[in-house]
Amino acid sequence: MAGRKTQARAWQRMLSGRRLDLLDPTPVDIEIEDIAHGLAFVARWNGQTKGDFPYSVAEHSLLVEEIFGRMMPDTPAKWRLAALLHDAPEYVIGDMISPVKAAVGPGYGALDDRLAAAVHIRFGLPASIPQAIKKKIKKADKISAWLEAVQLAGFTLDEASKYFGAPDEDLARGLKLKLRPPVEVREAFVERHRQLLAGL
Repeated sequence: MAGRKTQARAWQRMLSGRRLDLLDPTPVDIEIEDIAHGLAFVARWNGQTKGDFPYSVAEHSLLVEEIFGRMMPDTPAKWRLAALLHDAPEYVIGDMISPVKAAVGPGYGALDDRLAAAVHIRFGLPASIPQAIKKKIKKADKISAWLEAVQLAGFTLDEASKYFGAPDEDLARGLKLKLRPPVEVREAFVERHRQLLAGL
């Protein structure tokens, strides 16, 4: 019919065969293998890190979950799973550094929120994570960013502390960042996800 508007769609075909609508994602179209594969090939820091492999969002997510576990050792497995999946939407929308996210505007945040809700529901979490847990995950995320900045991205200690805050020494102690081939990171992410699901 002339003049009829059709709803915009943004489909992404996954290696699993799923077809995910980025504008209206549904939990049934989300698979952990797709998330792990995508995140293992998405580079943090726009790829501006030292080493022979990029430092991937999957590796970052494993680190954030480990730090979160140090912060809250007695927390239920579901919240550790939330920490592991905190950047899951980036498997289809990529990782943008904060200045770019700010320039894109609120549309990016809304897209991220819709994808995160679908991911959470798919794996038995509430669509929206409680604010107290989100704050702890954000703290773990900042510690991870500080470690990445200092160990891989060429920041001085003062620069990293200025932008991300100096980490609690107990939470960061002994954490040496790993650079592994994407296939190894992908497998590690899927395995950690399996372990946490088993604890729900």
